[in-house]
Amino acid sequence: MKRKSITLTAILLLTSLLGVNAQVSVEAEIDSIQLFIGEQAHVTLRVAMPEGANAEFPVFKQGQNVTPGVEMLGSVDEGTKGLENGFVERSVVYTLTSFDDTLYYLPEFVVKVDGKPYKSKSLALKVLPVEVDTTHVEKFFGPKDVQDNPFQWSDWSLLFWLSVLMLVLMALGYYLYVRLRSGKPILTAIRIVKRLLPHQKAMKEIEQIKADKMVSSENQKEYYTKLTETLRKYIEERYGFNAMEMTSTEIIQRLTEESNQKMLDELRQLFTTADLVKFAKYSTLINENDANLVNAIDFINSTKLENVPTEETVRPQLSEEDQRSVKTRKALKVVIALIAVCSTAILCYVIYGFYQLLN
Repeated sequence: MKRKSITLTAILLLTSLLGVNAQVSVEAEIDSIQLFIGEQAHVTLRVAMPEGANAEFPVFKQGQNVTPGVEMLGSVDEGTKGLENGFVERSVVYTLTSFDDTLYYLPEFVVKVDGKPYKSKSLALKVLPVEVDTTHVEKFFGPKDVQDNPFQWSDWSLLFWLSVLMLVLMALGYYLYVRLRSGKPILTAIRIVKRLLPHQKAMKEIEQIKADKMVSSENQKEYYTKLTETLRKYIEERYGFNAMEMTSTEIIQRLTEESNQKMLDELRQLFTTADLVKFAKYSTLINENDANLVNAIDFINSTKLENVPTEETVRPQLSEEDQRSVKTRKALKVVIALIAVCSTAILCYVIYGFYQLLN
């Protein structure tokens, strides 16, 4: 009884194993059984197996011969897809080619499922030659000569580096130009300045006093202040001493040697009246104001200098720092000009060089 039980168990186990083996299948198919020399054929290798099983497909290196005369170009794993009853299918596509015209028999592909090998069927591949019409030779062209590259670096390197140099020079020139513009220019040119003569200035101010009708104004202090200031400025510019800071008596004493006595008496009377009005609140009559204005005009006309040049040459006086700044600005201008000339020359040469290479 025990022996029968062991025998039955063994039979059941063997039947189970045979059932599993029968369920694993390996198929191989080729998309074209014939091709011309150099064309490609694709062999699809599929294995159906229980879900969770591990399949190992054959691995070929690129250029390896599957069979003598048939070369492996590569493979693509298309992955796994599900089937019914807990089975899955995994497939790999192999790309083949051949350069000999003959009939090839591709050997069986072996796939290992959970370590056990399973074989596919063998395949046939017919490689056909390319027919050549030797009666029309003019349709065929011989091998082309060795072609030069479109350009060589040695031809373009000089133009490239010159272009880089030109850009650097332009950037440097722009920087120096900005520096030159940012600095305050120093005037070094000699200027010719036109000036009014002392008596012209004085008469201009007296005309303004007349226009303002200050002679008949009630504000006599303002009138005499303006009139005496005009005379003091005239005397200071005409005779060269600081009349604005001197008293009336001191001015008369300085003028004693320069003017005639009659003019000085009239001028003394004018200054005396002005001092009384400004400091002693003395009141004058309109005809007295008119007389003093006429005396001022007479004094100016009698002492004025006619033949004096009205143009003055002004020469700038520069400090050491200003002189260094002037030299620096001149140097910057020279450098900027040289950079501009060099950049222009390089640009012309580069354009000409590109034109030569492209033509």
